[in-house]
Amino acid sequence: MLIGIDASRAARLLRTGTENYSFHLIRALLEAGGGHHYQLYFNQSPDSHLFPPGPWEAQVIPFPRLWTHLRLSWEVSRHPPDVLFIPAHVLPLLHPRRSVVTVHDLGFRYFPQAHRPLDRWYLEWSTHYHARAAAHLLADSEATKQDLMEAYGVPPRRIAVVYPGRDESLQPVTDPSAIKRVKSRYGISGDYILHIGTLHPRKNVLRLVEAFALLRKDLGPWASDWKLVLAGRKGWLYEPLFRCVAGLGLEGKVVFTGYIPQADLAPLLSGAHCFAFPSLYEGFGFPVLEAMACGTPVICSNTSSLPEVVGDAALLVDPEDTEAWAEGLCRLLTNIELRASLIQRGYHQVKRFSWARAAQQVLDVFAEVGDG
Repeated sequence: MLIGIDASRAARLLRTGTENYSFHLIRALLEAGGGHHYQLYFNQSPDSHLFPPGPWEAQVIPFPRLWTHLRLSWEVSRHPPDVLFIPAHVLPLLHPRRSVVTVHDLGFRYFPQAHRPLDRWYLEWSTHYHARAAAHLLADSEATKQDLMEAYGVPPRRIAVVYPGRDESLQPVTDPSAIKRVKSRYGISGDYILHIGTLHPRKNVLRLVEAFALLRKDLGPWASDWKLVLAGRKGWLYEPLFRCVAGLGLEGKVVFTGYIPQADLAPLLSGAHCFAFPSLYEGFGFPVLEAMACGTPVICSNTSSLPEVVGDAALLVDPEDTEAWAEGLCRLLTNIELRASLIQRGYHQVKRFSWARAAQQVLDVFAEVGDG
């Protein structure tokens, strides 16, 4: 079977959630093989080492605007693959009947105020389009599957829950000098609480800053040297976050690192006292897995898919309760037994997530769609 895949997001140099999903899942599919041949579509020439040699060909089809709906549509209508897979974007307007699309989350429906109006409109349109036009949908979690059924009336038989895998290269860093080098690179001194994610309203980072301010007040001098490290590039509507930091007098206590490259991720996670993820809504939540893989105890929101992902290996807190976040952070900073327990549970929990397993489940969906 010839499987066509939109690999344009996987080729980005600065990958975050959905781009990493696309990259790792495509790599796992190529490694699994399954007797299929793959046509990978790119809007620009990919790095020659992006994927290992195997049963695939790169189709580079650059186009200045509306690449998906014009250029990719034209390509797959002229030379249709047996199955078309869209892992991290939108299905082209012209597409084979046998098409599979991953829908990562429907957070824009629950927290519309956290999205720019145009982005919200596009997410609503594209998700409704996928629900109607794709032969089969992949959901990153049971939470997203339920959302698709309730919001768009998609029958459960057309949705497969495929949990993403984890980056198995991420391991605890035990060399203090490696951690020290990374801390120095980003201007971090002393102990720190870490958050990783693009700075935009849905990540709820402003509430984390407010909880950090309460924590410092509750713990007094003991917490005076603690830092809150916010790692991630600026997204949109981030200005109130910077105003909040200034208004609470936390300049120098809240550290903005910008985007963290892969090489620095494990040392930064391993050096953190805890990992805080107060997101209002997640279709999956890769950062919590990455933290657990590096032996960092996690506190995260008790909503959407996050309880599925963390199981019993994290403190779960209402993302809209600032005082509860301050109390949870206090517990993780001061309770040695709790920290040790969550770390061990985290090591066990991350073993549930594998890209090889995800790839095999996706191949099963391709086989079902191909036979349809």
